[in-house]
Amino acid sequence: MIVDFRPHARLRGKKPLDIGKAVTPVLEALRDEDADLGRVRVVYDWVQYRNNFRDVVDVRPILSASPALKDPAQEWPVPVPVGVRDDDMEIAVDVRRSGDHPLHELTSARLHDADDRDLYLEDWGPGRESCIWAFNSLYWSALRVWEKATGREYEQALPGGESDARNRDGARELIGDLFAVWDRLSETGALPEQLYVVEFGVGNGNQARVFLDEFRELDRAHGKEYYRRLHYLMCDNSPHVLDLARENVADHAERVSSFALDATRPCTSLGFLRYKVFLIYISNVYDNLPTDEVAHLGGRTYLVQTRAYLPADGAAGLAEDVGLAPEELPGLVHRLLRLGPSLLADADPARFPDVNSAVGFWQKAWSLVRLKERYVPLAGLDLYELAPSVSGEALRPLLEPGADVRMHVNNGALASFTDSLSLLHPYGKLVCHDLFVTDVQGYRTSFRGPGKYDGSVVNWVNGPLLAHVGRRKGFEVRYAPFRHRGGGNIVTMTAQVRD
Repeated sequence: MIVDFRPHARLRGKKPLDIGKAVTPVLEALRDEDADLGRVRVVYDWVQYRNNFRDVVDVRPILSASPALKDPAQEWPVPVPVGVRDDDMEIAVDVRRSGDHPLHELTSARLHDADDRDLYLEDWGPGRESCIWAFNSLYWSALRVWEKATGREYEQALPGGESDARNRDGARELIGDLFAVWDRLSETGALPEQLYVVEFGVGNGNQARVFLDEFRELDRAHGKEYYRRLHYLMCDNSPHVLDLARENVADHAERVSSFALDATRPCTSLGFLRYKVFLIYISNVYDNLPTDEVAHLGGRTYLVQTRAYLPADGAAGLAEDVGLAPEELPGLVHRLLRLGPSLLADADPARFPDVNSAVGFWQKAWSLVRLKERYVPLAGLDLYELAPSVSGEALRPLLEPGADVRMHVNNGALASFTDSLSLLHPYGKLVCHDLFVTDVQGYRTSFRGPGKYDGSVVNWVNGPLLAHVGRRKGFEVRYAPFRHRGGGNIVTMTAQVRD
């Protein structure tokens, strides 16, 4: 048996965790249920997101073969490395909540699948294909009605109630760097007439307004008329968000264009800017894009498959609210995800007399959604595509050395990052503020998501993976704490062509 207590820093300090109360009941339950203790892993995390997809205790099967995609009854043969530890299951415990629950009883209940009454919303599959990302997309496409129902803008759900992108000192620093590059190019006659800056994930436009206000003021003092040549492109996948942003930057309308695009494939819409953009600015976007997770356990590499469900008790109450039998509830949830709350209210007025009632159903369903997980062995990293043109081989130096580890792949962020690099001018740079894990060890000591921010999904971003892929493409990728506000978790990533 392996017991992995990851939040070890919480065993000391003013209010240390009682490790005995967390560990002993779980081990006793495994003993009482006659589990093969030699083939069990027990993992303890501190799940910092109060709204998340986990129960206090979860059981994750560890499969020895990969189910075939088209016929789950078949299995793909997977080579077994010499000397692997072949476990049967992982017991996962959230120690932030464990003190308020009977861990022995919960663990015993999770070990019995026969009376599983949970309502499943999907079959097993990679994390990036889960319907939680359909919920995430719905949140951004129907943000206006969600905000109206909650009475607050989405930015107020962020830690501190606002984005770090609005920081004026940070904007001035970026602009100063741009001016220095442009001055050097201007001296040699190599500065293009049109100066492009692109922002992904514009939110309500506050960042764009801060940047453009500061740019215009600094340019007046600088005296080079760069503002007249500036083209600022605001990009987002939500038309509602772009509408808000355009209103916020109306004073700079002649310098601004807006594009609705998929952040994972920016070149689809912005290919005409290839090698022309001097600054790509991104804030709190990568952590909100679909991702798989992989793990290296006991010498073998696994893909973490997920399956979204609604817990039986909560589902029964939600079904009663809308006048359905519980088994009919998944169909209504998927109808919501296809239509959105406004069209759902139009299509089913007897059940949802107005949009607010449909939004209420949406919010309750989202609050209930949980994820079951299992480990499926990968036949080979070279057969696993992380993103277009990025092989799973890029994971090898991160996964295989050292102790067992589980980490995000951040497929959506990786696709966005690699596609964006081709837009950069040779003297351009990509700057991203986000929740980055900057060392693989960070995955061994802390829970990194997924969590829920209001109606959206949030995961930390695998910084070492992005840096490794960036270097292979000829870019230097650096990470540093966000310098203009202390006390937060935001990290600044900068990518530039390597000298």
